[in-house]
This record gives sequence, structure tokens and C-alpha cells, in this order.
Amino acid sequence: MSTDIYRLTSRNRLMIADFLEGLDDRAWAAPTLCEGWTVRHLAAHLVQPMVIGFGRFLLAALRHRGDTDRTVDHLARRLARHPPADLIALLRQHAPDEVNPPRVGPMGPFAETCVHLRDIARPLGLSTDVPAEHWRILLGYLTSAGPRPAPALVPHGRLDGLRLAATDTDWAAGEGTLITGPIEALGMAATGRAAALSGLTGPGAAVLSARLRPH
Repeated sequence: MSTDIYRLTSRNRLMIADFLEGLDDRAWAAPTLCEGWTVRHLAAHLVQPMVIGFGRFLLAALRHRGDTDRTVDHLARRLARHPPADLIALLRQHAPDEVNPPRVGPMGPFAETCVHLRDIARPLGLSTDVPAEHWRILLGYLTSAGPRPAPALVPHGRLDGLRLAATDTDWAAGEGTLITGPIEALGMAATGRAAALSGLTGPGAAVLSARLRPH
């Protein structure tokens, strides 16, 4: 399974590089669904796992007192100093890299290629997306009863008691209150993107919406 995930991740990175190459300067400066990050920051973040080694990441984490979110933000902003063309070239160059981060494993980078592409494309009003099969694989992992997905992808309890069913492809999982919609919207909402909730219906949509509100 890991070999297949690495292959799909590599394919997605190349697709994202092609997508980014088609954006103009205004789009590169546009906000994404990742709060505080522009397209340029997110492009840098997609490159980060391949060009920042574990030792360098650990040193940055120590400077930020072990705060992973602050560390990731710091590294993304540093890498975003590179011109867009360089970030695209790095993404293409390192597309085949097999990254296996602690706690999330190969599914982490794969999930990022699926979700972050839409984090960029949705606010720009663009339909560019990974194949539906990739969302089926990712959602199958996110809704699995065991082993549970890493909290960085889906915090424990977010999808409890919900049945997710796609309306545009043959996929459903979970037991409980029904929530339906396009498989991309289900995947984006499951990973915490409130912007995707408008595309979902069913009594489960309100439950998930409440769980995504900041406490």
C-alpha cells in the first residue's frame, strides 16, 4: 500500500506544479483556505517535507518550544522567499521523494497533496482537483475505525457518529447521522475546512459544522 501511496503522491505533486505554473502573480499573492497563508506560502509548505531534513526541522522546533504549528509556519515563510519559479522547480524535482513523517506516515504527504491543492484552488474559484479515487483512498483512511488517523489530519471525535456518503461517486463510510455531498467537499470538511460545508447536506452537516467551530 505504501508503494502505491508514494506513487500517487508523486503524481499529485507534478499535477500541482503544473497548476501553479499556470497562475499569475496576483493569484500567487491570493489567500488560501489555510489561515494567514497565500498561495506562495502553501506552495513553499508543499516543498518543505522534501527539502527540510529532520535535523533542521527539529532545531526550528526547539526554537519555537516544540510548537509544531509555529515551526511549520516559520519554515513555510522562509521557503516562500524563493521565487515562484524556483518553488515549482523544487516541487517537480522532488516529486518522486518518498517522505514518511513520524506519526502520519506516507498518508500525511498524500493527504496534503489532495487537500492543499483545493486549499489553493477553491478560493480562486478553480475546479482543479485530484482524481476522485484519491479522495476515496484518503477518506477511507480518515474514517477508518483502526488504526485511527493522526490527529493532525482529523482530531479524534470529529467524525464520530457520522455516516459520510458521496453524491458524485460510489463511496460511503461510517455509522450514524447522514451527511452527503461531493466527495471532495466531504474530504475537505473532514480535514477541517469549513468552506466546504456549504456543499454538504443532511442532518450530519449541522453536526460537523458545530464540531468545526473554534472553541
